[in-house]
Amino acid sequence: MRIFKPLAIIFLTLVLFSCDEDLSNDFKIVFENDSKTVKVSEVLRGSIKALKDHVVNSIEIKFQNKSIQDVQLSEDFSIDLSQMKLGDHEFQVILDIEGEKVKLSETIKILNTKRPQVYTYEIVNTYPHDINAYTQGLEFHGDTLYESTGQRGESSLRKVEYTTGDVLKKVELDPFYFGEGLTILDGKIYQLTWQAQEGLIYDLKTMDLLSKFPYNESKEGWGLCNDGKHLYKSDGTDKIWILNAESLEEEFYLQPTTNKAVLNQMNELEWVEGKIYANTYQKDGVVIINPENGAVEGVVDFRGLRDKVKQHSNLDVLNGIAYHKDSQRLFVTGKNWNKLFEVRLKKK
Repeated sequence: MRIFKPLAIIFLTLVLFSCDEDLSNDFKIVFENDSKTVKVSEVLRGSIKALKDHVVNSIEIKFQNKSIQDVQLSEDFSIDLSQMKLGDHEFQVILDIEGEKVKLSETIKILNTKRPQVYTYEIVNTYPHDINAYTQGLEFHGDTLYESTGQRGESSLRKVEYTTGDVLKKVELDPFYFGEGLTILDGKIYQLTWQAQEGLIYDLKTMDLLSKFPYNESKEGWGLCNDGKHLYKSDGTDKIWILNAESLEEEFYLQPTTNKAVLNQMNELEWVEGKIYANTYQKDGVVIINPENGAVEGVVDFRGLRDKVKQHSNLDVLNGIAYHKDSQRLFVTGKNWNKLFEVRLKKK
């Protein structure tokens, strides 16, 4: 008996586990035309099919933090996508089968309807820029430019006179940190760090370090901007996280999405007249993103701009967007560039 008892327990355990697994396999989400890729202008249609007989007490559909109740087996559901965020999102179905919760899920890709408008640029003015600044974040407050620079042991927060390139004040970061994007809101400067999983908060007037804040689900710290109410944070993935301005908790996210694909590696961010302008890492371009749903509404081709700065061994990619709100002027630079460019966008 001592030989067979453990075998009996193992057998019973396998039976129980197989029963749990079988319940989720006894149902299927069926989408119209068998398509899990749809346009934001469309309606997502489908039904929940039972492959085996079960007593189903209720079915709940969850999609993008919204709950849809009173769904019945084999009856079609329809979801208007016009107010949904674009990108890849989990479509969840929770079934109550005689008191037991069973979850089904599929990934739905929502694409934009229109292709992005393509822009080129013209240079309006050129200003000096510190060639040793590995630019990660750039933002105006009034007429003063604030800059975050990277590289371990060289990272800094700077207050800059943009017309001369003079650094008016500089705060060196602890060598542990690799500085990243920055933004300014309500008398405070928020600066990201790359892989340390925390950001830094400074007093705007004194540039004294006030506190730190942790990242939550976001992978790393890349770019940062704000709309006056929320902070937007890129982390190198396909997500731009929306942060509560007071608690700095990540409430949800955007996914920059065109009519064909979900984009990733958005780097430095800037809020420009209700849109998010984002550098794409390692590319000579900027994308213009609708913050309501993540739609990429424009792409700016900045090729050729790097050829106009001093060529040297440490020269790196385009990175750094700053918008002078009062005069509605746009400025860009790059990592270890010796020039800051005021540019005007033109439709291609």
